[in-house]
Amino acid sequence: MSKRWSYLTVEVKPNWTGSIDTEEVQTVLNRHGQLGWELINIVFAAPMTPAVLLFKKEL
Repeated sequence: MSKRWSYLTVEVKPNWTGSIDTEEVQTVLNRHGQLGWELINIVFAAPMTPAVLLFKKEL
């Protein structure tokens, strides 16, 4: 039987200088990790835009 997955995207907005706060990223990772989500990728589309964290969890 093949595995089935659920996916989640979470945006982390940059601060006023355009950088991403690593402590905020750590908080998001820990929160979702405790709920069973596994980080699979982080997408930085362009400067001054949110980072998108992509998670997956087996159903």
